[in-house]
Amino acid sequence: MTIDISNESGLEADSTGLVRLARYALDELRIHPQAELSILLVDTDAMSAYHRKYMGEDGPTDVLSFPMDELRPPADDEEPPDGLLGDIVLCPEVTSRQAAEHGRTPEAEAEYLLVHGLLHLLGYDHATPAEKAEMFGLKDKIIAGWAEARQRS
Repeated sequence: MTIDISNESGLEADSTGLVRLARYALDELRIHPQAELSILLVDTDAMSAYHRKYMGEDGPTDVLSFPMDELRPPADDEEPPDGLLGDIVLCPEVTSRQAAEHGRTPEAEAEYLLVHGLLHLLGYDHATPAEKAEMFGLKDKIIAGWAEARQRS
């Protein structure tokens, strides 16, 4: 699995930890081992520009996802498809600012948002109550599994 990360935010970030989490989540979701993912950390100006260009909204946001091959987690009896997952863009400044509001550390907030963005790449959404329950339940399961896996290592 190829996971590229680039920190253009100007802030310190646990790039290695984010890549490890992404790999863990993709393994848990049975995504093909040759799938490709890109993670970009940007400053508020860059995130504001992306937010305006792609979502039509002003100001920076915490995470944006740009799917490529529309990969989906396979059913239990299916082989995972190969392809490009896409790009996740995170804004550490926004993440750090909102972490306290959510009762998390900045690092935990970044992890939470990375999994959120990853699930969006895989076609999950939260537009309806049923979609939100499915997506957030899966996100919580992955985050809890990640915390448990880190304690064992």
